[in-house]
Amino acid sequence: MRRRLAAGNWKMNGGLASLGEIDALAAAHPAPRSEVVICPPATLLVPARDRARGTPLRLGGQDCHAEPAGAHTGDISAAMLKEAGAAYVILGHSERRGDHGETGELVRAKATAAQAEGLTAIVCVGEQLSEREAANTLDIIGGQMSASIPDGSTGHNLVVAYEPVWAIGTGRTPTPDQIGEVHDFMRARLERRFGAGVGRSVRLLYGGSVRAGNAETIFAVSNVDGALVGGASLTAAEFAPIVSALEAAAG
Repeated sequence: MRRRLAAGNWKMNGGLASLGEIDALAAAHPAPRSEVVICPPATLLVPARDRARGTPLRLGGQDCHAEPAGAHTGDISAAMLKEAGAAYVILGHSERRGDHGETGELVRAKATAAQAEGLTAIVCVGEQLSEREAANTLDIIGGQMSASIPDGSTGHNLVVAYEPVWAIGTGRTPTPDQIGEVHDFMRARLERRFGAGVGRSVRLLYGGSVRAGNAETIFAVSNVDGALVGGASLTAAEFAPIVSALEAAAG
């Protein structure tokens, strides 16, 4: 059985005052059956670790370098994230691919580095609106998965998040049928590449304007094991109901 997962990506938001949201989220869900992960800016990982200690909440980074160390000014390694308290790291987010020109091959190298340090890589894939309108979604997703996911990945060190670029932060959400089509496709691709056992063990998240009002519908879709949540994860008041919806979907 795949344990459901709600991951909150704070992106470049938050400061020390935001850490109270971790307290509030832990109080709202003191013993969740699902896994709940917060991915704050790197500057907040250590204090977030201290706040989350003794709670079921886990932490993640938002990116890492492919090299373990070296002359890479401004970058952070997987080992550094782990030492700071991270168990996960988001890689290949569309904002990294778009803003920083990250290729699938670079994402794969980062994911390989993360997995080597014992981190679980949340590898993001997703299509642009023009690609969706041209009916190229599955080709795009398949290509990104092939390029970005390392060989040797398992259900322990890999999570795949489908985030249609045109839905992130826009309030627009694909229909349940559209989400299901992509998630079923991703499941089949993983099973074909890694075998049925591993392919069925990897958790598939949906991301893209997930909020309390649509979470229940999204979590009822085939092969959706949780969500990668952006803006709605910044406060416990918005994120806790999403976690509640995930708990309800888990049965």
